[in-house]
Amino acid sequence: MSPVDSPPEEARGQAVARGWVIPAIIGSALLMQTMNATVLSNALPTMAVALDEDPLRLNLAITMFLLSSAVFLPISGWVADKFGAKRIFIAAMVLFAAASAACGFAENLTQLVIARIFQGMAGAMMGPVGRLVLLRTTPKSELVGAMSVMTMPALLGPVIGPVVGGAIVTFADWRWIFFLNIPIAIVGVFLVARFVPNVKEQDVSPIDWIGIALTGVGLAGLIFGFENLGRDTLPPGVVVALFLGGATALGIYWRHARGNPHAILDLTVFKIQTFTASVVGGSFMRIAMGATPFMLAMLLQIGFGLSPFQAGLMTFVSAAGALVMKTTAPPILRRYGFRTVLTVNAVIVGISFMTYGLFQPTTPHWVIMAILAVGGFFRSLQFTSLNGMAYADIEQAQMSRASTTAAMMQQLVQSIGIGIAAALMHFFMLARGDTHLSAGSIAPVFVVIGLITFLSLFFFVRLPKDAGDEMNGRKAIA
Repeated sequence: MSPVDSPPEEARGQAVARGWVIPAIIGSALLMQTMNATVLSNALPTMAVALDEDPLRLNLAITMFLLSSAVFLPISGWVADKFGAKRIFIAAMVLFAAASAACGFAENLTQLVIARIFQGMAGAMMGPVGRLVLLRTTPKSELVGAMSVMTMPALLGPVIGPVVGGAIVTFADWRWIFFLNIPIAIVGVFLVARFVPNVKEQDVSPIDWIGIALTGVGLAGLIFGFENLGRDTLPPGVVVALFLGGATALGIYWRHARGNPHAILDLTVFKIQTFTASVVGGSFMRIAMGATPFMLAMLLQIGFGLSPFQAGLMTFVSAAGALVMKTTAPPILRRYGFRTVLTVNAVIVGISFMTYGLFQPTTPHWVIMAILAVGGFFRSLQFTSLNGMAYADIEQAQMSRASTTAAMMQQLVQSIGIGIAAALMHFFMLARGDTHLSAGSIAPVFVVIGLITFLSLFFFVRLPKDAGDEMNGRKAIA
């Protein structure tokens, strides 16, 4: 190859790395986190027997992970700016693997909960910091495609988790749920160190300890409250106190952050219309996303009597729809733009979600799987669009705080989705006079959650026609 040909070849190689290699490596690390969460839910009854604990009490293993994540999420952006995003991302993967090993070797609930707290701490760093690495190494015009690739592995977690969890607890020891993370983390650390460029440290402001405390307490209270909504695991008064305490702490933080240049979360990003439409408007879509795995598991297992393994195999097809979409999202966005895609697709996603409520025990399985695949396609298109547009008008200096804020909102909203779904199931069960959950009390919840997604249209239709064009390449074409 002649020297004349070297620069184009090198440029193509860098483009491939930015567009596929780096996003795939970061996404695979996120897969480790998302899959672990869904696998654990299926394995709790088996783990309870092995540890001689009540299954409801063992739910602490999930709750403490969420609480730990909520507490450490606000600081992730500041730490990445201070010590370097790539360095913190690698450290988070190492800590996640070490905590996973500790979970696998746990001999009682106390040991398991302590290990899950450290796992949640690592998970809080891994998500937003991994996204921050991508944001700082990818030009805006290539970001939609890169994010499509990054979210491919992460989207597989909630889908293949029930299948993997069912297989592990059926054919092997539950401890392998955690041990499987170790080789994934080892390979991930090597790939990040080898292929991901070094992201330099940023100039950082003094750390906002008051803001960290207020946001941590606020998020923990709300997430813990929504986790227990409709589950009868805590007295109603305690749940109300969690909501009030969480909301009060976040309200105090809002007053603390106004005019404070050193606030841990920069609330001025919500003045940017594209960011607000993506994060706040997109929250109504993410409520459905958070509720989907939980509700489908209830419908297929409790309502239709399928085994966890059978239900997991059926819902796996939605991942196929999501993966197909990932290759088509960039050209769709270039052709129609963010506003049109988000608006039209919001209606399609809401209707497709409500159709899940029409499933009956007699519905042919191939029909259910086909509808789930179509729903997965359009739902994934919506979230790829939302994730891309969020950073369209964010300056580099704001990237870390914007990424952290978006991650906090997403985690909170997914917990809200599960809490609302559980509460609605309980309400419809009582309204029908049933003593146990049935398909008849689960199906109407899909309709209600589907209607909630339409609230996002209020944010999408108000976007400028050229919103986010720099991100999807339309500006360059024009």
